[in-house]
Amino acid sequence: MRASLIQIAVDPDESVAARRARAAALVAAQSGSDLVVLPELWPVGAFAYTAFEAEAEPLEGPTHQVMAKAAAEAGVWLHAGSFVERTGDGTLFNTSLVFSPEGGRAAFYRKIHRFGFDQGEAVMMGAGEELVTVALPDTTLGLATCYDLRFPEQFRGLVDAGAETLVVAAGWPERRRSHWTLLAQARAVENQAYVLAVGTAGTHADVQQAGHSIVVDPWGEVLAEAGADEEVLTVRLDPERVRTTREQFPALKDRRLGLAPPLGAPPARRP
Repeated sequence: MRASLIQIAVDPDESVAARRARAAALVAAQSGSDLVVLPELWPVGAFAYTAFEAEAEPLEGPTHQVMAKAAAEAGVWLHAGSFVERTGDGTLFNTSLVFSPEGGRAAFYRKIHRFGFDQGEAVMMGAGEELVTVALPDTTLGLATCYDLRFPEQFRGLVDAGAETLVVAAGWPERRRSHWTLLAQARAVENQAYVLAVGTAGTHADVQQAGHSIVVDPWGEVLAEAGADEEVLTVRLDPERVRTTREQFPALKDRRLGLAPPLGAPPARRP
């Protein structure tokens, strides 16, 4: 299985429409791949909070349309990264899209963990409530976005739902790049799964992006890592590696503690 991670640069002087067109061309150029992945909020920039309202789109808006066409033209499974979605009631979400090689939408995922503490995304956007997996012919993807990487329970839930390849679309800042690499490897090791973590390059809203998209195998070995600039990182994955790792070192079978209650569930009552 061949996967290509497109570490696109977010340039504040480039219009959103121009970047959509450029991203589509980059996707089309990966026609030899099985899976292509874009980063988080690449149309507008993950830290460009002041532009979120103006650039928000409906689920099937311009980004959806352009990326669906690009997936079909390239004949690839496309994780189109995320964009700012506006729902009918006006709520904003950080929403990822996945398309089939025919251009049909296979799934969408609304980011569960919003970054910013008491500002930015954390107060401007709604929180997703559903874990999302996507079955491909050779593997099952588990979807996560940026700040989600810090919450291991989400990834364990994705693995329990059948995920073998964990895809993290991000706009991770350079100042915390060491955490990015560490957490990507940790999520791979503890879940015995591939991790495909793709970030943005460049600087937007005065925040230098980390770049350094990374692919980690189920044993925690780094198979490929990008630099700081715009780059397409392509790597071959062996889906059987997940199964053999879990069979030869069956740590997941030794779990003693269950999952947390579903998101939004009321607290358990004592008898």
